[in-house]
Amino acid sequence: MNSLSTEEVRQDNNYYYRIIHKMLEKADIEINGSRPWDIKIKHPDFFKRVIQVGSLGLGEAYMDGWWECERLDIFFHRVLKHKLNEQLPHYFKDTLRAAAARLTNLQSKKRSWIVGKEHYDIGNDVFSLMLDPYMQYSCAYWIKADTLEQAQEAKLDMICRKLQLEPNMKLLDIGCGWGGLAAYAARNYGAIVYGVTVSSKQQKLAQQLCKGLDITIVLQDYRDLHQQFDRIVSVGMFEHVGPKNYATYFDIVRRNLKSDGLFLLHTIGALRTNMNIDPWIDKYIFPNGCLPSVRHIANASESYFILEDWHNFGADYDTTLMAWYARFTKAWPQLSKKYDERFKLMFSYYLNSCAGAFRARNIHLWQVVFSRGVKGGVLVVR
Repeated sequence: MNSLSTEEVRQDNNYYYRIIHKMLEKADIEINGSRPWDIKIKHPDFFKRVIQVGSLGLGEAYMDGWWECERLDIFFHRVLKHKLNEQLPHYFKDTLRAAAARLTNLQSKKRSWIVGKEHYDIGNDVFSLMLDPYMQYSCAYWIKADTLEQAQEAKLDMICRKLQLEPNMKLLDIGCGWGGLAAYAARNYGAIVYGVTVSSKQQKLAQQLCKGLDITIVLQDYRDLHQQFDRIVSVGMFEHVGPKNYATYFDIVRRNLKSDGLFLLHTIGALRTNMNIDPWIDKYIFPNGCLPSVRHIANASESYFILEDWHNFGADYDTTLMAWYARFTKAWPQLSKKYDERFKLMFSYYLNSCAGAFRARNIHLWQVVFSRGVKGGVLVVR
């Protein structure tokens, strides 16, 4: 679909065009401009759709081919840096979604399996081609790394060192994904690992990748855990727990952790404490997700743990997401045999919009180390 001329864009859309044009001017984004972050309009109703449906309309319009942008990551960095997302009118369904999040438990035990089926079970082929050999679907640590594989290995090793893992320690991995951390901890630190996931496809591949190691991978909700572990880790799973379950989550972690144990929480974090969930991400990527804030974590954990260390390296998620996008794009000729163009646009929008958000420091990545009260304190490495 060819780009529309400025006059074609404005025809019958003057009111909506003026609103969007004025907003984008603040971020130095032009409509049908020539720079990589400028947007190209393909459908005359684009402006009306964005104003009436908000961020969900923006994302769905992209998936429908109504607009294009050469560098979505830069576009979203500029949009979020200038807080244009806060200037769009609130769509009625967004208000209802926020109300539902406050009034109901969207991450209940029964509903916790939804994200596994709708996102993590998309297909192991997508993730195998997009991720590194350790199959790490979480932020890498780039401080001394040049490649995605090096950065993810650095992240895995840092986690093991922060946990002070030793041979034969029992390690619980809550939300173990495809077993990359479990395998690394078992091979390099001699840990005995018990991993839980809500994705059947993750479990199946993790069992294959961890074959021959002292690792157990179980399809299980974290609320069903009743064991004792020397160490507990949770990477990229807390985003699916939800505020109504935070206290339960920390209570369960404490009950499963030995008195001299350590717990490391690795999670994306929100800039502010609220229940605002991006409607496009909620519908197409992570249903029922909610990013915790500093206050959420501090308030929910204070009755159960001593907070030993808080490490923010959210800027590294920008680099990680762009590395994933490069690998996804390279793999698309192979993936296109199974997935359609709309899926490509959806996943590209997801990876680039998130990269832009981390670049704008709109969201963060935290590793938090907790203890039940280790004598003499905990010396946490970087």
